[in-house]
Amino acid sequence: MKFGVVVFPGSNCDEDMFYTLKHLLHQDTIKLWHKDSDLQGCDFIILPGGFSYGDYLRSGAIARFSPIMESVIKHANSGGYVLGICNGFQILTESHLLQGALLKNENHQYICKNIFLKTISTNSLLTQTLDREKAYKIPIGHGEGRFYASAETMKSLEDNDQILFKYCDEAGNLSQAANPNGALDNIAGICNKNRNVFGMMPHPERAADALLGNTDGLFILESILKLTTVDVFA
Repeated sequence: MKFGVVVFPGSNCDEDMFYTLKHLLHQDTIKLWHKDSDLQGCDFIILPGGFSYGDYLRSGAIARFSPIMESVIKHANSGGYVLGICNGFQILTESHLLQGALLKNENHQYICKNIFLKTISTNSLLTQTLDREKAYKIPIGHGEGRFYASAETMKSLEDNDQILFKYCDEAGNLSQAANPNGALDNIAGICNKNRNVFGMMPHPERAADALLGNTDGLFILESILKLTTVDVFA
């Protein structure tokens, strides 16, 4: 499987993701510049974290119109895999590839710390190998990460098993105290109805190298690698 990491002006986690995929997981990985439109045969596209275009209008709102996003949208609508992390998640909601929106954190402050994630659904490529009883320690770093959706959208997400991750405490308990940004129903990550587009606010690529003292993020990224050649080209 070939991975493509999209680089926007202001992306700052593209190197982290590239390093993790290329050097830790030994995957065929390239960088895709936002002004290009050719996905260069990539099977799995990743929109990394950062501050695309400085987030001057609204997080992800300008990046959504970068030339490469037309190709990313076509790729997703054709069944291709796309993962947006943090700013990338924001771009996916702005592109309407994922439902809901990411609003300013409830405390109106930028939050950068380790949090814990609970896997809600294993019915996705991103979560298929995860342990639903384990609390994964993953860093966050955002000012607009509060997931919000209408009651109708929330019901649709729940009915279709699209909620992948929720914020929890170290013991795996869901509570408002474990919710770092005020996200609706503690939601930290979702997928689309077709289960090929994923978005999450926490950064698994920042918890992948043993030198950092935490490799919980590898569990998430390694789940993707269970995809078979038949799945990719089906």
